[in-house]
Amino acid sequence: MKRNQNSYSMKKTQIIIAVITLLGYLTFPFESKADTLRIISYNVENLFDCENDPLTEDDSFTPEGDHQWVEKKYKNKINNISRAITAAGGWTKPAIIGLCEIENKKVLDDLFNHTQLKGSGYQFIHQDSPDRRGVDVALAYLSDQFRVINQKFHTVHMVNPEDKPTRDILEATGILPNNDTLHLFVNHWPSRYGGELESEHKRINAAMYLHFLMDSIMASNHNAKIICMGDFNDYPYNASIKEHLGAKNPQNEKIIPYGIYNLCEQFSGLSDMGTHKFGGEWGVLDQFIVTGSLLNNKAKSYTSPDKVHICQEAFLLTEDKTGKTPKRSFRGTFYAYGYSDHLPIYLDLIIKKHE
Repeated sequence: MKRNQNSYSMKKTQIIIAVITLLGYLTFPFESKADTLRIISYNVENLFDCENDPLTEDDSFTPEGDHQWVEKKYKNKINNISRAITAAGGWTKPAIIGLCEIENKKVLDDLFNHTQLKGSGYQFIHQDSPDRRGVDVALAYLSDQFRVINQKFHTVHMVNPEDKPTRDILEATGILPNNDTLHLFVNHWPSRYGGELESEHKRINAAMYLHFLMDSIMASNHNAKIICMGDFNDYPYNASIKEHLGAKNPQNEKIIPYGIYNLCEQFSGLSDMGTHKFGGEWGVLDQFIVTGSLLNNKAKSYTSPDKVHICQEAFLLTEDKTGKTPKRSFRGTFYAYGYSDHLPIYLDLIIKKHE
């Protein structure tokens, strides 16, 4: 009888332990579940179609133009860009993609519907900008990861009348899977063509305008989660970003929710890493700049400097006399069948679905 009672007690204990274990298994993942949402920023280097647009200076990118831009080259280009995007996404679909140097809606449609990205379900936001060459910025996204509720294009008005117009700043506000609100700005600031110092005032102007746009959001919500991305055509230490935008280094500055922090400053000055190479030296023109509210790991959605990377897949690089360099599409007017003169960068956003 005693043996039966002991056996019964053991079985009862085992059942209780099993139930507790099962409950723990069911509830713990539910309470602590977090997903990673990947955001990419990529200057794709002159992604033009082959058609002549009479309203822009795109004549060079036509079959008769200097680049002899024909369908074969164009198809190779969009397939290469789709491969680079997939690689930067970790060989899966990134949730959000900010693009610079795309010509129009057609190239976006071809990129997302006639390459390996076909069927991925991307939607995109685009508008022709005042840029004379006809290059624009755009944002592609998966609507189940980022539900857009508002979008705007902001024209960067030049201070000097003789300055050529530049690309718009694209603003998109959306809802994340955990119902958090995220504000995005896609930038492609004025180039350094004509000289860095001679063109600096144009980028300072763009920086001041972006700061104004960010302040407008944070005026009503100091905890607003904002990500600015793109090709800023200046480095993290330049006056436009450091002084006029006010982007600090998060690794040696106090983090406050409404502060502005450059997550790519960590790559600045490295001899073997950057997003772009000029004069044989790596530099960081492509950046992620965020508000401090996104650097709080107790928030529903957050990131950190160690979650930002430059995509350096071997196929995106080649060798020259200076060492590794981006395998670009163009060398002057010669088509090199490469990818871009910039490398993609990516940021992982941690999404807590349940508190």
